[in-house]
Amino acid sequence: MKSFEAGEKSRGCLGVILVIFLLVTCIATVAQDVQRFVSSEAGDRISPKPALRFEQERKPSTANFEINDDVAYQEIDGFGASFLEAGLICLNSLPPGERESVLRALFDPEKGAGFSAMKTVIASTDFMSAGPFYSYNDVRGDAAMTHFSIKRDLGPNGLITFIKLARRYGKFVLQAPMDYPPDWMLFDVNKNQDVNPQYYDALARYYLRYLQEYEQQGVFVDYLSLFNEPDIYTKIPYNEIDALLRDYVGPLFRKQGIRTRIMLSEAPNREDAARNYPLVLDDPAARQYVSVAPYHGYDDKDWDKILNLHRQYPDLPLWMTEVCYAYDAGTPKSMRLPRFDFEDGDYWGNQIFNDLEAYTSAWIYWNMILDEKGGPWSVSEIHGNPDPNVQHPVVIIDRHSKKVTYTGLYYYLAHFSKFVRPGAIRVKTTGSLEGVRVMAFKAPDGKIVTEVMNSKHEDVEMSVKFNEQVLRLKLPAISITTALWNSESIKAQTSQNALGK
Repeated sequence: MKSFEAGEKSRGCLGVILVIFLLVTCIATVAQDVQRFVSSEAGDRISPKPALRFEQERKPSTANFEINDDVAYQEIDGFGASFLEAGLICLNSLPPGERESVLRALFDPEKGAGFSAMKTVIASTDFMSAGPFYSYNDVRGDAAMTHFSIKRDLGPNGLITFIKLARRYGKFVLQAPMDYPPDWMLFDVNKNQDVNPQYYDALARYYLRYLQEYEQQGVFVDYLSLFNEPDIYTKIPYNEIDALLRDYVGPLFRKQGIRTRIMLSEAPNREDAARNYPLVLDDPAARQYVSVAPYHGYDDKDWDKILNLHRQYPDLPLWMTEVCYAYDAGTPKSMRLPRFDFEDGDYWGNQIFNDLEAYTSAWIYWNMILDEKGGPWSVSEIHGNPDPNVQHPVVIIDRHSKKVTYTGLYYYLAHFSKFVRPGAIRVKTTGSLEGVRVMAFKAPDGKIVTEVMNSKHEDVEMSVKFNEQVLRLKLPAISITTALWNSESIKAQTSQNALGK
């Protein structure tokens, strides 16, 4: 009897071992499949492609690039663009069904781009186009903010309306900068546009009321940025931003239990950020209130300066929070705006790569939606809002024909926003191949997300090495490819191959 029971137990153990072996083998085999999505000049638009498989590395290695997920860099906070009245005016020109399709294409992470980090604005900017230039309190001397009102933002073309429409399709964090405080807080709007220090307390209350009023309407602003391009719009030097933050805004927010985090301000370019941000960040009393250092990308250079800024303050996330084509911002008049060609996306893909390689955690474009003329824009010459002010958006809506164009910028940005979700970590990538760039991320679920750009006007064959396994890819001309695979499964396959030798 004991012999029979022992035999049964033995066969049972062997059966369990066999099942486990088959299961592990099956998982290792299936999980080697690499998903691919391609957008290309030839016509692919985030198109799924047949799965590929890793293969054992040849000796010597012939791989062009190598990914090492044991070396981690910055955590990703998101990708997106900006909510502005101009965009909603264009959206509202469409029939309801088409309007919803555009919103889905921008914010749905399954059926669209899944934008995850968005900019809104504190009152007027150059594309708050539903009315004249405005602030939330134009009553001179109202330091107590008795007449503060966000009524315009609740209108049919208002920011809160726009944000709520988008949030039906996806989740995203919001950051909000301010171009101008109410004019009465300036020394003289016609001559000296510096903020008068006697109104610092009132300005702190202005920021506070903005956050409170928005939250009462169901919109939580995750990050507040004190000033937008302070060297260009409101003329406030960084030593005064330091005092405003240290002595007024920071203490008031802390006292009121405000959960919104503070961004330093938004420098107009990378050089300005590298030169001026230390004036605030080296003051510990002000630095304690700063959660993110945002900057704008209009100079198309100086990524080394942003990298040095990261090295100076490695614990402080960096965000690129505004950039676009705009004649008023230096885009040559020889370039026709807006741009309808797919190839232009390659330019923006390279900008995203450059910023992320400089340790940026979020990348936000300026106008998300404009019309076929690159408008409508707001005009207020005294506040730096010129006429004309033609710009290029992520999505173009022809308000007459009702045609919607998803630009090349949309597709390159969507490859990042859709697949590189918040919480992913950029990991080490080495190697080179003319005209090709590779960047990899590790998602919280262990999946590796790899973005591969081919900037050449011809197809390119290349390979990527990961944990002694090699993936071979053929990249279409002028394209971006997203490749996704399970990290642990590839490592398990490598171990299995080693045992089999």
